[in-house]
Amino acid sequence: MANYYDPADLAKFGKIGDFQKPLADKYFAWYGEVFAEGALTQREKSLIALAVAHAIQCPYCIDAYTTDSMEKGASEAMMMEAVHVAAAIRGGASLVHATMMMNKVNETLM
Repeated sequence: MANYYDPADLAKFGKIGDFQKPLADKYFAWYGEVFAEGALTQREKSLIALAVAHAIQCPYCIDAYTTDSMEKGASEAMMMEAVHVAAAIRGGASLVHATMMMNKVNETLM
């Protein structure tokens, strides 16, 4: 295998029910409801999914939600802005933990 992540596997996602159909059916029903038009548009939800995909570093999700976002009318600028939002939150989440280090330093020096 040339890559650990095989792009062809994305098309196999629907087969997760092969080993546990009742749970897969529940997941796909819930998933469908989550991505249905609601308080957020389907395009907004797709952009959120694209940002989350980058934050969790899922290549299958990045592939799927890049395509989905474009199909729902998102521009390249919108998609990149969503990715930057995810990166800023992820970076901030790392930096906020510096308070733990600072607390330890202050505790040790006192």
